[in-house]
Amino acid sequence: MISKLRQAWLCKLSAYADRIASNRCMAAAMVVACLAVTAPHLAHAQTSDQRFIVLSPQESADATQNPQASGQQESSTTSTNPTPQASSVAPSQPFQAGKLSSSGDDSETSSNAPPPVKSPPPPPGEFENYVRRVTGQDIKRFGTDLLLPSDRDYAVPATATVPPDYPINVGDTISVHTAGSIQGDATYTVNRDGTIFLPDIGEVTLGGVLYRDLHDRIAAAIGRKYRDFDVSVSIRKLRGVRVYVTGFANHPGAYTVNSLSTLVNAVLAAGGPSAGGSFRTIILYRNGHEVRNFDLYQLIRQGNRANDAVLQNEDVLFIPPAGPQVAVVGSVKDQAIYEAHIGESLEDALALSGGPDQLADPSRVILYRLSDKDTVGSREIERSQLATTPLQAGDIIQVLSQGSLIRPLERQSVVVRLEGEVNKPGNYFVAPNTPLSTVIQMAGGLTSRAYVYGTRLLRESVRAQQLVSYRQAIDELESTLAAAPLTSDQADPAQIAAAQTLVDRLRNTEPDGRLVLDLPYGTQNLPGDLILENNDRIVIPPEIDTVGVFGAVYRPASFRMNPTEPLRVKDYIERAGGPQRAADKGRIFVVRANGDVLTKDNGALHARVQPGDVVFVPVKTHSSSLLDKIRVIGQTLFSFGLSAAAIAAID
Repeated sequence: MISKLRQAWLCKLSAYADRIASNRCMAAAMVVACLAVTAPHLAHAQTSDQRFIVLSPQESADATQNPQASGQQESSTTSTNPTPQASSVAPSQPFQAGKLSSSGDDSETSSNAPPPVKSPPPPPGEFENYVRRVTGQDIKRFGTDLLLPSDRDYAVPATATVPPDYPINVGDTISVHTAGSIQGDATYTVNRDGTIFLPDIGEVTLGGVLYRDLHDRIAAAIGRKYRDFDVSVSIRKLRGVRVYVTGFANHPGAYTVNSLSTLVNAVLAAGGPSAGGSFRTIILYRNGHEVRNFDLYQLIRQGNRANDAVLQNEDVLFIPPAGPQVAVVGSVKDQAIYEAHIGESLEDALALSGGPDQLADPSRVILYRLSDKDTVGSREIERSQLATTPLQAGDIIQVLSQGSLIRPLERQSVVVRLEGEVNKPGNYFVAPNTPLSTVIQMAGGLTSRAYVYGTRLLRESVRAQQLVSYRQAIDELESTLAAAPLTSDQADPAQIAAAQTLVDRLRNTEPDGRLVLDLPYGTQNLPGDLILENNDRIVIPPEIDTVGVFGAVYRPASFRMNPTEPLRVKDYIERAGGPQRAADKGRIFVVRANGDVLTKDNGALHARVQPGDVVFVPVKTHSSSLLDKIRVIGQTLFSFGLSAAAIAAID
């Protein structure tokens, strides 16, 4: 089939060449003859994307009739389009006969580089596990964040700009677009000799030619034969470069990368150094000789790629074992495990971490050294001695914090926020051991509408204590919930999933830090001898005359009360429609305005209501299982927040 097609092409093109030759278009005949030789191969190998320059017969005849004039006017008639300073590599436009495709510096082609390797982060090494045991913290090796896969792409993108000093290499595909006396669109791949073959012109040597000189080189070759033409040249596709990443890499092996790729691109494509590999020494071998030694810390810490190198075919990258590793923890800008060079000091290791932060103790550090484990365990070293103390592999340097220390209350000046029914609400800065009465006087005293009994005092130290206890309780609930399928034959997976969702919501809720004040109902004075703490927040509400009834009642609402003749709690439950059938009457409780809680066992139903009371009627559970209890607890917590009401529900 191929031979018949070849013969048909030869017959047709030979006849066409005879007609052109009779019109004395010798140059065009030579081009057609070239087409006759190569076109059959093009017919059955269309994937080669090889297109040849098509000459205009009339213009070719003019050039043949006056070759001397053409030669004399070579430099003046050959169009010298602006030399391309950069070219983007992306898919090119298809060739259309009689019409030039988009060309020039804007032509783009796809790169032949494969997608980058998406590798998982390296597993922790033995030293990382040791640091975790000593410090109680999960300290990562510096640089591993750079190697996380996520959505990062370390390969040179397909639309990368070709720099002007890029040397043309074997395998690069060159796109040539011509107009004028010669018209067409063709692509050529640089062969192993570093040349391309232009029909009717001959070989043009491009190997090693800088991209900035590529246009002039091809224009000069065409100009030796023709005049009055425009030519535009770009790189359609870059060759692939095969390199080898060896040594202590996460994924050592052979990689085909873009010819614009550098040492760093290849190392990151291979997953970077493994847990035992070096970040500080990456060696590039070319033709058996070491040509570059790169330190990744210079790139990560200083943004310096001056020592990076563009890769060439068959380059070998070697990642040696990691050097001495030390950990820097505590009040530093970036606590991590760092790799040091032999001969460096503790001060050098501290500098790798960015140095102490603003809260650090500037006078000393604590050094944990392997040789001291069986003796002193750790040592205190003055900051001035760090530069003269050589580091050893396995050192742990702890920079102490002084800004986060909790000082005695009698030494702390405090800022108190006073809000609500005072004459001068605001933030007050007072001396240590200042009582509440002093701040009330500074605020001009209480207003006539102040409801002292409902005062809320929010304290940070109380909130911190509540948070610890609350999280412990949630952890216990979650552990019991996880064991529910093992301890109960009737555990419903749907109920367990719903309970787990509720526990997750509880975990995302935090206590408010309210300190319940022991105030008698009707008092007009706050406890003046109460010593204030820093960041205390005191809110004095206005008088209120409502009582709220919520939960499993038919009409939850807030009701206005008569302070002179207050009703009982059970009366307001009846005003709310009474308990529903699903209500748990034995667990009804009342939250007072001052934060106290009354349960049914304490006579809550028969107690007289007070302004600001909140009555809650929980839902009865038909089982004493943990799942039902978690549901009741969650309902209570999300109705009132984390307060005494939550404690009543849990109990």
